[in-house]
Amino acid sequence: MANELTHFDGQGNARMVDVGAKAETERVAVAKGSIVMAPATLALIERGGVKKGDVLAVAQLAGIMGAKRTPDLIPLCHPLALSNVTVELSCDPERSAVDITATCKLTGRTGVEMEALTAVSVAALTVYDMCKAADRTMRIEGIRLFHKSGGKSGVFQADEA
Repeated sequence: MANELTHFDGQGNARMVDVGAKAETERVAVAKGSIVMAPATLALIERGGVKKGDVLAVAQLAGIMGAKRTPDLIPLCHPLALSNVTVELSCDPERSAVDITATCKLTGRTGVEMEALTAVSVAALTVYDMCKAADRTMRIEGIRLFHKSGGKSGVFQADEA
């Protein structure tokens, strides 16, 4: 694990990392997270009873859009030509949660971790927005990088827990 922060210069000023000398490699990042809610809210989502529309479909599209807009939201992120973004949402009645997994891919000089994390975050926020009239107790939890590959640092794989 690196011991230095790369987004600061020698004087402590914020900077975008110069990736021009890095090799282009295939890069993949997977992020996961959940939004936990009241059982009645999850049932409403599952039966399509939310007045704003199909919660899972809208959140999926919002997550994809979020990945594509990451450099507009995170100041020092590079604009990237993503080759693929997938966002999967699934209902878990035992935990009364919607689980979200985003996968971002490209061939380039910098990783796509921020894009995957943003996709999960935006999808979860969209679920919250669409269901807040029914349940203001929802909690967005556990957003994390689950897997990344490509580049000099190689493969990272988080534990399932």
